[in-house]
Amino acid sequence: MAEEVVLLDFWPSPFAIRVRIALAEKGIQCEYKEEDLRNKSDLLLKMNPIHKKIPVLIHNGKPVCESLIQVQYIDEVWHDKSPLLPSDPYQRAIARFWAHFVDKKIYEIGTKIWTTKGEEQAAAKKEFIESLKLLEGELGDKPYFGGDNLGYVDVALLPFYSWFYAYEKCGNFTIEEECPKLIAWAKRCLQKESVAKSLPDQKKVYGFVLQLKKAFGIE
Repeated sequence: MAEEVVLLDFWPSPFAIRVRIALAEKGIQCEYKEEDLRNKSDLLLKMNPIHKKIPVLIHNGKPVCESLIQVQYIDEVWHDKSPLLPSDPYQRAIARFWAHFVDKKIYEIGTKIWTTKGEEQAAAKKEFIESLKLLEGELGDKPYFGGDNLGYVDVALLPFYSWFYAYEKCGNFTIEEECPKLIAWAKRCLQKESVAKSLPDQKKVYGFVLQLKKAFGIE
């Protein structure tokens, strides 16, 4: 029986991008369905009735929600190619810790950078750089967070690289000056086709953020 894989997503969503990268790394054919989040489809409401959010991974008619859970699911179902999580239980736990860190720190603080100004924005920028430096420390001298190969933490963090330009423009700062090792890591990852074809253009994301700022009345 042929595998049926559908992803309900929205092009700039860093959470949906994670799933796209994971599927591409595994070489899985997928049907992508772009959602209008102001007018959610019946399929989205049916497949994720609790949160009513994207992304939703639908595998042979069964929905899987929440991006990090989806990436783990993809890794477990298609385990014979490009493993994302380490085989060692302790290393697997460490990878999950840092992926959770990305969710709690990078997404939430990054959002503060483009939604606030003044002292609040300055505090957000400081905390953002501190969080990236912690991630640089975890990366160390490895080519990827996963070691010699792209792994779970790489997949969790990489989508936010598409948002870095927007953060920089809105916050008037330069990430590469503070975290050169992390930017070098992102550029290294972009050499992989699975990443390059999954990440949206940074300036396109910035244009989207400007639309959001206007819609929310943020000057």
